Amino acid sequence: MLNLPFRIPTPGEVARLTAADWRARLAGPPEAALPWVAGSAAAGHADAQVTLGQWLLAGRGLPADPVRAFAWFKLAAQGGHGDAANMAGRCYENGWGTRADARAAAFWYTVAAERGSDWGMYNLATALALGRGIEADRAQALAWLRRAAAVGHAKSLNLLGGFHEDGWEVEPDPGQAFDCYRRAAQGGDFRGQFNYARMLALRGRLAEARAWIARVPQTATAAFRQRMLAFLRDAPQPALRALYEEAAAAAGISSRGSRPSA
Repeated sequence: MLNLPFRIPTPGEVARLTAADWRARLAGPPEAALPWVAGSAAAGHADAQVTLGQWLLAGRGLPADPVRAFAWFKLAAQGGHGDAANMAGRCYENGWGTRADARAAAFWYTVAAERGSDWGMYNLATALALGRGIEADRAQALAWLRRAAAVGHAKSLNLLGGFHEDGWEVEPDPGQAFDCYRRAAQGGDFRGQFNYARMLALRGRLAEARAWIARVPQTATAAFRQRMLAFLRDAPQPALRALYEEAAAAAGISSRGSRPSA
């Protein structure tokens, strides 16, 4: 699966690298680290196999090759690596390097979650909540979100906030939702930042809300930014409409749309 245009270090050379050596190589340009990542992957190190798969998927340091990326994820996943199982699920979900297959994606997300991958827990919970590739089960989705949230997974915290706000499988609890959104926002999730800003504004804390809404465009998708602007512009609550100009200035766009999904 290698066939790369440079010499691959031998297993012995890879084995002699210290933890400090690895940190130094990974901190540099990807082209310099790539031979060592590839050599370690070829020697059977699962973390390196996942890293090589991610670099092949993104085209980092070498041309993008989703097919080979998927092969490395599957190899590491079959060897017991939780995050590799999650990435195999992502490939099946999105058709990266393989056919799109929601059922196969849900299978690998289940494997990843059971192996302790927080991303696997989040993706499995999403599949369970939506009935995507697996029978819908919001109670199980909530259980997996709680496990992922317990280790600080930001996107899971945001989705858990939505369960508490909307009363999915629990009694509606704005206080719990507010706390989940706060933690998601602090963890860097752009949806969490939007939801936290929204709830801050509704509590009359507009200065804090404006500060958080200004951070959303830094990592949000273009589609989410558009929906956020439309939602704030058309909101019935004056406190939310007051955030519109700040959000528009930070995003640099303005369009009509619907309320952004949590």
